[in-house]
Amino acid sequence: MSSEPQIAGVDLLGLVYLALVIAAIFLPMLLGGDDPPGDSDSDSDNGGGNEPWRPPPPSNTPGGGIPLDDAAPARARLRGHDRLVDLLPAQGRRWAREPHRRRVRTPG
Repeated sequence: MSSEPQIAGVDLLGLVYLALVIAAIFLPMLLGGDDPPGDSDSDSDNGGGNEPWRPPPPSNTPGGGIPLDDAAPARARLRGHDRLVDLLPAQGRRWAREPHRRRVRTPG
């Protein structure tokens, strides 16, 4: 026999814990009221009336941050499943350097 309180095979402590978790989830919704979180009582557009909606005027400050000096377009663009190596022009081969030769002393 276990020492935990049970009634008809139901664990009372587990039932109380479940009730507390469900209350913690649903109680804020029940006590929160009818107002959605985004709405407020004051009108931010001063009523509006029957006037058509107009977008806000453009600001005088340029957007996008600091312009980059090295913002040149790329030499090749990937627009499919091709490899970038296939789209770039082939590089010319470099000349091989001649090996350094040691001076040969001749008896003289």
